[in-house]
Amino acid sequence: MCGIFAYLNYNVKRDRRFILEILFNGLRRLEYRGYDSAGISIDSSSSSDPNGQLSFSPLVFRQEGNIDSLVKSVYKDVASIKLNLEELFCVHAGIAHTRWATHGEPSPKNSHPQTSGAGNEFLVVHNGVITNYEVLKETLTRHGFNFESETDTEVIPKLAKYVFDKATEEGDQSVTFSLVVLEVMRHLEGAYALIFKSHHYPNELIACKRGSPLLLGVKELSEDMHSGAPFLDLKFISENRHPKELFLSSDASAIVEHTKKVLVIEDGEVVHLKDGGVSILKFENEKGICGNALSRPSSVQRALSFLEMEVEQINKGKYEHYMQKEIHEQPESLTTTMRGRLKRGGSTKAKTVLLGGLKDHIKSIRRSRRIVFIGCGTSYNAALAARPIIEELSGVPVTMEIASDLVDRQGPIYREDTAVFVSQSGETADTLLALDYALENGALCVGITNTVGSAIARNTHCGIHINAGCEIGVASTKAYTSQIVVMAMLALAIGDDAISSQARREAIIDGLFDLPNKVREVLKLDQEMKELAKLLIAEQSLLVFGRGYNFATALEGALKVKEVSLMHSEGMLAGEMKHGPLALVDENLPIIVIATRDACFSKQQSVIQQLHARKGRLIVVCSKGDAAAVCPGGSSSCRVIEVPQVEDCLQPVVNIIPLQLLAYHLTVLRGYNVDQPRNLAKSVTTQ
Repeated sequence: MCGIFAYLNYNVKRDRRFILEILFNGLRRLEYRGYDSAGISIDSSSSSDPNGQLSFSPLVFRQEGNIDSLVKSVYKDVASIKLNLEELFCVHAGIAHTRWATHGEPSPKNSHPQTSGAGNEFLVVHNGVITNYEVLKETLTRHGFNFESETDTEVIPKLAKYVFDKATEEGDQSVTFSLVVLEVMRHLEGAYALIFKSHHYPNELIACKRGSPLLLGVKELSEDMHSGAPFLDLKFISENRHPKELFLSSDASAIVEHTKKVLVIEDGEVVHLKDGGVSILKFENEKGICGNALSRPSSVQRALSFLEMEVEQINKGKYEHYMQKEIHEQPESLTTTMRGRLKRGGSTKAKTVLLGGLKDHIKSIRRSRRIVFIGCGTSYNAALAARPIIEELSGVPVTMEIASDLVDRQGPIYREDTAVFVSQSGETADTLLALDYALENGALCVGITNTVGSAIARNTHCGIHINAGCEIGVASTKAYTSQIVVMAMLALAIGDDAISSQARREAIIDGLFDLPNKVREVLKLDQEMKELAKLLIAEQSLLVFGRGYNFATALEGALKVKEVSLMHSEGMLAGEMKHGPLALVDENLPIIVIATRDACFSKQQSVIQQLHARKGRLIVVCSKGDAAAVCPGGSSSCRVIEVPQVEDCLQPVVNIIPLQLLAYHLTVLRGYNVDQPRNLAKSVTTQ
């Protein structure tokens, strides 16, 4: 959940002010992930050590609150110590961090970078959780280390100092930065992405990860034959001393404005930035201190890839908030998701779906004993919305698992199962743990993510990229609707060999082609939903009832209202209404009922009648022209929101949009930050 950013300039002169602004801007690009404090580290003015070598003492600035608070604090502190902002550096390594508190309340002492102690010999920024930090803290305390923060992170720089001091005491004067970090990793348990900085290794940075995202961006400032190539051999980078800028970040959004050449760092890799080069070492847990020296690890050769993202995607454009922008981008995100995957056929050809990422595995999926969908939050809801059509077209039993619960209870996963992992980021910690569990049990693992190169995309056997585009708002909107569409296409692909369902499949394909236009139509309800939000602004609770395809709509609509507007809301299966929830109904509690035309329509009419009989305060989402059919006593008895009718399996895509708009307007009207909901972060990469 924390944001990590680092900047290293090599053989290119940058003044301290420029370096500070690069770091601050990198943090601003990560703000959407959620945070409560921030910090940076840069070098002080250079001085000579006893051997005549130039050395730099790292300065650390940390502040509770937003990035602007940090910026003001840094410039105030810089002025007080009379630090020259115009001083030029041909080489400089700076690190920065936004923290989302897990261990210890938001405060400067708990902010990152965390330090090894006086002198800032080793500094670390960290995303993740160290699960064995208490044991490490006790050990380090016995060796004379004093701890100042309440964080789990502080053990890491102190452990680095301990490893370094022990190696030098034992005569290993040539111990490298990467070997120190490898030894530190050997003692860490949990999930992490780390960047190390040390005055013992000036102008060097080390990055490593296990279970949390981290990318390296490379910007060459000289012309070379590879500059236009989509892939670049990293060996070429490591063997030249051309002027360059190197960036490390937990998110591509902080890198894309500088370069599109990136390396997605994999679990267990240690990336060492030194002398303009990039070297990658592989962490091997069984290795450690061997004799009087740290063991030498094996190196890894990798290629840079080309980032498929534009700077415009991370700007708000004409919109006031990212969530608003992303709600209104859904016609385009759906079109992009389907582009090249739907085939209209012709006079002699059937309409089909082509999913290249599954072509070698589709027969195995059809033969599965069952299909298990695994996800968290919004991704789970998207899979739930798609479950009925996958069951219908595949004929394979479909079960649903919340990732954390599957791992907690070690639920049965078999070799004959297909396990489908749904995640917007592709880095969700609970979903990754469930993936490891499914792989261990021999299941065929399919990934559905919005992030190329993510951990789920890399570690599953096959998968589908959602193509929804960059999603900045914490509350997922366009990724949710694109996930449903991708899973509907998955159902079509699995069922493509059944002649009996051909007419049904072709009707769905026609519906998919027209879906972006239907979404544009429903987005015209924006002002109507704003007026509804004004009526609900002072309410404390909201119930949402759905059934069939739209049980997921009820869950997701309630989740959106809950997470951004901070109003208690609950999505409920309408079939369970009489088994408890009916006790809540009175003339004050607002209740939304999803009652569009599908197989459950008559049952939802009955639900509305029962709620009306108990003077329920009703808001009904129905198909166009059905207002009279869903309002028992006419328009005065309930508020009706009419939406376009589409194929039943695609209706959840249309039906969720009014609820997304309602959540957005409720949040703005209630005065909350819609893009950074309280206590929430975009990428839930810690457990």
